[in-house]
Amino acid sequence: MRMVDLIEKKRNGLELAKDEIEFIIEGYTNGNIPDYQMSALAMAIYFNDMTEEERANFTKAMVDSGDKIDLSAIEGIKVDKHSTGGVGDTTTLVLAPLVAAVGVPVAKMSGRGLGHTGGTIDKLEAVPGFHVEIDKDEFIELVNKNKIAVIGQSGNLTPADKKLYGLRDVTATVNSIPLIASSIMSKKIAAGADAIVLDVKTGAGAFMTEVEKAEELARAMVKIGKNVGRNTMAVISDMSQPLGFAIGNALEVKEAVDTLRGEGPEDLEELCLTLGSFMVMLAKKADTKEEARQMLLDVMKNGEAIDTFKTFLRAQGGDETVIDDLSKLPTAKHEIPFIAEKDGYVSEIKANEVGIAAMLLGAGRATKESEIDLAVGIVLHKKVGDEVESGETIATLHSNQETVDEVLKKLDGAYTISSVKVAAPPLVYKEIM
Repeated sequence: MRMVDLIEKKRNGLELAKDEIEFIIEGYTNGNIPDYQMSALAMAIYFNDMTEEERANFTKAMVDSGDKIDLSAIEGIKVDKHSTGGVGDTTTLVLAPLVAAVGVPVAKMSGRGLGHTGGTIDKLEAVPGFHVEIDKDEFIELVNKNKIAVIGQSGNLTPADKKLYGLRDVTATVNSIPLIASSIMSKKIAAGADAIVLDVKTGAGAFMTEVEKAEELARAMVKIGKNVGRNTMAVISDMSQPLGFAIGNALEVKEAVDTLRGEGPEDLEELCLTLGSFMVMLAKKADTKEEARQMLLDVMKNGEAIDTFKTFLRAQGGDETVIDDLSKLPTAKHEIPFIAEKDGYVSEIKANEVGIAAMLLGAGRATKESEIDLAVGIVLHKKVGDEVESGETIATLHSNQETVDEVLKKLDGAYTISSVKVAAPPLVYKEIM
């Protein structure tokens, strides 16, 4: 078998066989197939797409290229959630304890964020003492005992995807549905989940800015999941404006606590209930979405969700008393108002611009080496559709810098205030099963 023949086959729009795909992924992972040949194949896939069977085989081959996490020692059906990313995306901090509180095991592998704000681990490390440096045996023991634990990502999970991801970035083949779908799903499958719920974002702050492309990606990932034996569902949700009000690590922990108490932003709570209902159904703890939703609402109301969050933090070295005294979380030195300059209605908040503003404050990483300031970020007070008056504070910057002119300028470009009231965008566009 020769790589040049397989490139030609895909270039001509033909379907690659399972053994051919395995040859490609194995050869590329071990260095026998060079970058320039893999680049040619990626471009051929970009233009000619892949069949459903090719996508499934490509994903499975990437899973088999490295370590696979065995979670069989954890009792029950393990359901993982993946978000394609956004601004103020606090869902994991809420979802993990929320669904664990109704008996769904949450064995979460998470990473650190590169971009607007930190990843799930960065956010959790805003809680003093919390750590994810636990071995696999302790991880499994904690999930069986408390129904929830979080560990850092394995260094050798899907190495083929890591190599190909870097190559796609410099060969203009990032925006390929089969390559995106197989990249995301290979990591989720290798992480050991029995079932997967996907939150595919769309809008200005998302990777897929158009609803139609987001739906195409969601359907591709759901089909891959099912074709490799993982029950998979997807929700297409809005990221044209930030989710919730808080953008920044400690600020998002505070918002997650409020939401677990049933006192959080309406959009964040609703999305968590939607995603959580799917997780509960896939774990076979409820027969219908309505039944699952009521179970989640009950544990929010009776305090079991917040108690589960405390137990989770304490088990991994965190100071759970911060839940009842949020002032113990990292706090910025300065709170700087962002003021509306005219009367009207918020007609647009560009999520990506707000995210960049938060990163400029130090809430995120521009490079892997960047240090995150866990205390800083932005809290919005007005969302799309809200009325504002001239001189009113529409957002507050939490900063450890005294001069934030660049950040204020970025926010000014993010917000549009018009004389005509507009409706807020829908939170959920579609559910795909």
